[in-house]
Formats: sequence, structure tokens, C-alpha cells
Amino acid sequence: MSGKFQRRTLFTKHTNGGAWKPYVFSLLGLIAFMYGVIFLWPVVPSLSNTPDGSSYKVKIAPQSGLSAISKQLSDQGVSANIVTVQIAARSLFIASKLKPGTYLFAPRASLGNILLQVSRGDRVRESLAIIPGMTIWQLRSVIDKHPALIHQTKGMSSKELLQAIGLSYPGDEGLFYPDTYVFDPDDTDISIYRRASQAMQKQLTSAWEQKDARSPIKSPYELLILGSIVEKETGRSSDRALVAAVFVNRLNLNMPLQTDPTVIYGIGPKFDGNLRKTDLRKDSPYNTYMHKGLPPTPIAMPSKESLMAVMHPAKSDAVYFVARGDGSSHFSKTLKEHESAVDQFQRKRSASPQSN
Repeated sequence: MSGKFQRRTLFTKHTNGGAWKPYVFSLLGLIAFMYGVIFLWPVVPSLSNTPDGSSYKVKIAPQSGLSAISKQLSDQGVSANIVTVQIAARSLFIASKLKPGTYLFAPRASLGNILLQVSRGDRVRESLAIIPGMTIWQLRSVIDKHPALIHQTKGMSSKELLQAIGLSYPGDEGLFYPDTYVFDPDDTDISIYRRASQAMQKQLTSAWEQKDARSPIKSPYELLILGSIVEKETGRSSDRALVAAVFVNRLNLNMPLQTDPTVIYGIGPKFDGNLRKTDLRKDSPYNTYMHKGLPPTPIAMPSKESLMAVMHPAKSDAVYFVARGDGSSHFSKTLKEHESAVDQFQRKRSASPQSN
């Protein structure tokens, strides 16, 4: 009895063990078919919707979950229903990794390929550069003309722009940090202004924390103003701290700053590139030949280096400087020395005012 029972048990184990194999093969076949469909079946239209005709453009909105992304893909021409997209994303274990943005898909790309691309965040990016020394009207023109931005601020006054980004200053000049800002197509222009202003506030705060008690600069906004003047007056970066020292020394001595860039800023966008003696005699809040102290606002977007130069000017007694003509400047402690330098570097080449 025991021998028969043992043989029957062994036989039962053998037959039951082989019974699951068809199911395994069926499951593997189903998985292979599903992945084949995901990666081989084209879902992107063969016709491009981009100007150059090389790709198909789709935009996924920020803060979209899998269900919303599935609907957005379907609504924009991807020929896969919402349920299929969700099943495919979960099958590839990327359902929670899909990123918003504007994507360019290859025509006739498969669902698997576009989902993997979206999970990598391999999307179209745009950029806009704010150059050190750029004025607010130059910046606004650049932003207003950028084709990839949604323009919400075009036509706004300075006051309205400042209110829109939550700032309170006498004007909008100088408030936007020079840098390259990367963004998604169809982002808003106000987001660029907000990011650039926040970056400038961060730089101002950092620089102001290093203020010397003996500095004539009384507020972060005054730092911004003088930093913008240093930015416009510096032809060679190695001279920056010396340029800052000249203006700090003049403020300490209650001398007028006598700097051409402030006069030019007062003339505004209509300035033709030729500063005349008559311009220096016109009364304006920005005419630092006629008025002592700082002008009422910055005159440009200063770099971090110019802000730090104001906080850490060179140890120098110079109160004059003149451009040599090669980008560098000659610095003088006395008026006599300065006039000699002007004769040497400027008056022999041009009669137009170039010295400071």
C-alpha cells in the first residue's frame, strides 16, 4: 500500500507541475504582444504640425497627473485612447515620472517612445538673456519681442509692472538680475520679470550683508544705483573696484559724481550716441555734473561683480579717471594729474567729453 501511494503521489506531482506551463506561456505571450504594441504601433500623426515640418508638437500642462496627461495627448492628436496611455505608462513603471512641458515627437513615433521621452523631460526649452548694463527699456523691448512668451506686460507702465511682480520702488530700472533665463515655450513674460527680480533681490541682500560701516551707501537701493553706475563706467573688469573707489571717494568728499552715463540715461532712448557739451548743461535729476549725490534711480542692470565692487572698493585715493581708449582707465588723485591724463588719452583724439 505504501509503495502504491508513493507512486501515485509522485505521478500527481508530475502532472500538476506541467499544468501551469500553458498559462505561463500565454501570459508571456500577452506581455510580449502588449510591449510590441506599445513600442511598434505608431500613434503620432505622420504629418508635422511644426513650421519646419520635422516633428509633431505637443504641450503638457504643469501639474498634470497621468489621467490629465493622457487626455492632453489624445486631444492634441496622439492616436491612443486615455485608457491605453495609462496602461502603457504603468506597464513601463513611469506613470509618476511624466513631466510637463512642450515636446517635439518624431512623426509616427510609438506610444512607448513618446512616454519615455516625456518621463525623461526631453522637452523644448527657450532662453532669454539679460545682459549686464542693459537698461529697462532695452530689456522690455527684448521681452516684448520674444516669440515664445505669452505677453501679459506689454503696454504696462513701470508702476503697473512693479505691482504685478509685487515690488515697491521709485521705478523698474535696475531691478532685474543679468543672467540667462531658460523657460518653456508659452510661458508668461511676467514669470521672467519675477524670476529676474527675485534673483536681483537675492544678490542685493547678499552684497548688503557685507557692508562696511564707513561706506557712504545708506540702503540696498543706493547700492543698486551706484552698482549700475559702476557697471556702465567699467570698460575692463580688472578696473571695476577702482571705478567703484572713485565714486565712493567722491561721495565721501561731497563731490559731484560727474559721470556721463547718468546724463545719457537722463536723455533716454532718443540718445543718438553722441554726448554733447549742451547735454551736460541741461538740468536733469540724472545730470551728476549739476547735482551732487546719487541719481534718483539706477541707470542699468548691474552685475553681481559691480554690486560687490561697491561694497568692496579698491583701497585708493583716486577721485578721477579717464578712458585710455583700449577699454582700461587711468586713475588720478589730483585734478592736475587728471588733466594731464585727459590731454594724453582724450583731447588729442577727440573733443567730445569722455573724462570723469
